[in-house]
Amino acid sequence: MSTAIAAFRPTLGRMADIVLLVGALLGLWQIVHEFAGAIAMTAPLDTFRYTLKLVATADFWPHVYRTGTAFALALLIAATFGLLIGAILGFHRLSGEVAEPILVALYSIPKVTLYPIILMFFGLGLVAEVAFGALHGIVPITLFTTNAVRNIRPVFIKTARSFGLGPWDLARTILFPAALPEIFTGLRVGFAVTLIGTLISEMFGSKRGLGFLLMNALGVNNVDLIMALTLLLVTFAAVTNSVFMAIEHRIYRRA
Repeated sequence: MSTAIAAFRPTLGRMADIVLLVGALLGLWQIVHEFAGAIAMTAPLDTFRYTLKLVATADFWPHVYRTGTAFALALLIAATFGLLIGAILGFHRLSGEVAEPILVALYSIPKVTLYPIILMFFGLGLVAEVAFGALHGIVPITLFTTNAVRNIRPVFIKTARSFGLGPWDLARTILFPAALPEIFTGLRVGFAVTLIGTLISEMFGSKRGLGFLLMNALGVNNVDLIMALTLLLVTFAAVTNSVFMAIEHRIYRRA
């Protein structure tokens, strides 16, 4: 019995920390509302009420579906090509050393400046949203994967070759498990920036989606809708990131 209680103590302590953090953020939110006024932001309780009304309307969910579709496709493209390019650059050190500064410079450029180029190639619509979201996510995933593959200990590869492992078995049993922790970190970062890119694309070049709703709300200063959408997006990002971090910590412990 005492062993079971001891096993639950870390979980209970973590839950208590989360409750305290959420309570502190809500308290700070209420204080800022008192100073800024309803014209700038709504109170927490009012925001929760409006959010419940919003998610209960049938017109809201097609926008969620549009954003979810664009985001899922963008993340799939960013992850696929980011992992592939990163693995190639990691194995071929000269190519990696040449490409890494270029990728870092590309990542530091505000992506909004590249949006007219995206529109010129893909036009308005879902394809442009997917492309712009993938553009945000592919670079960090590539960089993390490159470093993960590059940092694999050479002794692992030499040992695998001494046992006569082929390229597929080498990648499956040695390289991928060794590089997985850092690769997963890149996927977590890519997830966040791909979501941002998808929403920005919808704000400037779409007639559907959560980004479109947010841009319209900003245009007419609909504070209730702005706060409700912000709450939903922040909650989704926070919950998903917490799940990713929990998986990431487990992967690092196993590694």
